[in-house]
Amino acid sequence: KMDYTIREYKDMDYEVVREIFAAGMIEHMPAAWVYMHKQRWYQLTLVCLFCVLLLSSKSFLLPVFTVALLLAMRWLLEFYEWSSYIKQSLKEDLLDIRKTYMEHKGSCFWVVECNGSVVGIVGAEPSKEAEDHMELQRLSVRKAFRGCGIAKALTRAVIDFARVNGYKSVVLGTSCVQYDAQKLYEGVGFKKFRGFTLPSLYGKLSNFYIFRYRYELPT
Repeated sequence: KMDYTIREYKDMDYEVVREIFAAGMIEHMPAAWVYMHKQRWYQLTLVCLFCVLLLSSKSFLLPVFTVALLLAMRWLLEFYEWSSYIKQSLKEDLLDIRKTYMEHKGSCFWVVECNGSVVGIVGAEPSKEAEDHMELQRLSVRKAFRGCGIAKALTRAVIDFARVNGYKSVVLGTSCVQYDAQKLYEGVGFKKFRGFTLPSLYGKLSNFYIFRYRYELPT
């Protein structure tokens, strides 16, 4: 059993918190790329393009090269989208973690320490959807420390904090390709109550969903 400690954020954690968040998010890029290629319209487009080029050029190399080029461009687009999201997040609540999470009643940020190193993070703040809802934010655990119950412990820390501070529920958002996160939240007791496609062109083309989850606290 791995020994770890959950404690509140300190200013000395700033850089490692941002690094853990960024590393955790970029890991989802391959899954998002695969998800896009499972879209029927995208598969049909590639097949039709391949056939048209094959028939018109009577060359096998041209359609293969063209499709390979499109796949590479799609990978670069995926990297751009995820990198842009990470950069934007680092300019928002993670730009001044203390001000966002530690200086207001009803919000907090925690880190997990193991053998003197920070290996996991999570934040909680009042939800913009309703004043009596708490938003779970930025949950991430270093890859080498997953499977040890750390993410579940951090999630329960947020739930306990919300209960003590009088919130009626804990809510969060996670993407359609964050499969482990969905299993974690559902295993803890969160219920999916809404889903929506990202409003950007990327979201519409890839049918990329964000799922909203809620954990009801007993009154």
